[in-house]
Amino acid sequence: MTRRFILLTLCLLLSAQVSFAQARKGKVEITGDVKVAELVRKHIEFNERMRTVPGYRVQIAALSGPNSRNQAFELKQKFKEEFPEVEVYIVFTEPNFRVKAGDFTSKLDAFVFMQRIKDRYPGTIVRENVYPIHPDLSNIVPETDADADL
Repeated sequence: MTRRFILLTLCLLLSAQVSFAQARKGKVEITGDVKVAELVRKHIEFNERMRTVPGYRVQIAALSGPNSRNQAFELKQKFKEEFPEVEVYIVFTEPNFRVKAGDFTSKLDAFVFMQRIKDRYPGTIVRENVYPIHPDLSNIVPETDADADL
């Protein structure tokens, strides 16, 4: 009998303690350097301005080896002469230089373009890509003279 009484009393006390602890509401204040808070605010503001959209590019070549950098730039120049209306990009992902073309918003458009160039550039493939939507940065005022020189 006393065991049951002690056990029941302990259970009641624990449940009362848990409910009391959950009922307390507090406020957490983090004290730190004001400059860190300002940097975090600027970082959040910048990320809100820099938006991205999904898209596709046609990979013309993936080159590796001792002379791959020069080959990639030569291929870019040759492609740009043949298709001046299409943007060409060189992406370095160790150990490869990848030459990619186009800024397509749909996979179908990228495939149509790939079909157009595949005879001249065999081995082309369509790759997913993420494009930044460039915000209007003209209204950003530099904070210091040093920032204005960048």
